[in-house]
Amino acid sequence: MGEYLSDMRDWYPLFLEGLGVTVGVSIVTMALSTALGFFLALLRNVHATGPLRVLPALIRCYVDLFRGLPIIVTLFIIYFGLPTVGLEISSNPIIAGTVGLTFTLSAYLSEVFRAALAAVDPGQMEAARALGMSLPQAYRRIVAPQALLVAVPTLGGYFIGLLKDTSLLGFISVTELMRSAIVLVSDSFKPFEIYLTVGAIYLALSLIASHAVSRIETRLRPLEKAYTGTEAPVLAPQLSL
Repeated sequence: MGEYLSDMRDWYPLFLEGLGVTVGVSIVTMALSTALGFFLALLRNVHATGPLRVLPALIRCYVDLFRGLPIIVTLFIIYFGLPTVGLEISSNPIIAGTVGLTFTLSAYLSEVFRAALAAVDPGQMEAARALGMSLPQAYRRIVAPQALLVAVPTLGGYFIGLLKDTSLLGFISVTELMRSAIVLVSDSFKPFEIYLTVGAIYLALSLIASHAVSRIETRLRPLEKAYTGTEAPVLAPQLSL
């Protein structure tokens, strides 16, 4: 035990650096994916006319593409593949990795939000329109808030999964938590202690995120009752991408 604590004094700077990258990329990716996923879900709900009629089909292709590709393949295409054809997104692996994770996660979240929008009583939209609200106003003031309330538990599950999926960024040379562990193992030849520590850190992150989501749900419950008179239905969490 004394030797382990002594080693940790040498290891913690690299662990801390990797932890910061893991948490930072997860938060940024979740924010971008939530915004993009919700926007895509709204576009699929709009009954477009004219040339815009192809929009729902294009969004379905986007969703099917990024849900069908393994995350690691998406990351490799963005970071290693695109530059070879003159389409480099960024030479910074953290930015390229964040973009890749965002593309993948937003595809999944667009389906979550589409289901959440469908869970909102159609009478809510009819009542909003009867009160003179425009379509954008009705979505922004009435439908969107209720859909977000429905989606919160599932969003929490995806965020927990995202914390662990950032370990794949190590394959494109991002020094996140798992890659930090690999570097330490190659220097110290103590894989059991290091990987056990990394596992404990990931578990702690997941438990903290789970507790935060539960607190958010508790705080949002009065809003659910205020909008609908009953608690909104809860979608089953999906933890993996």
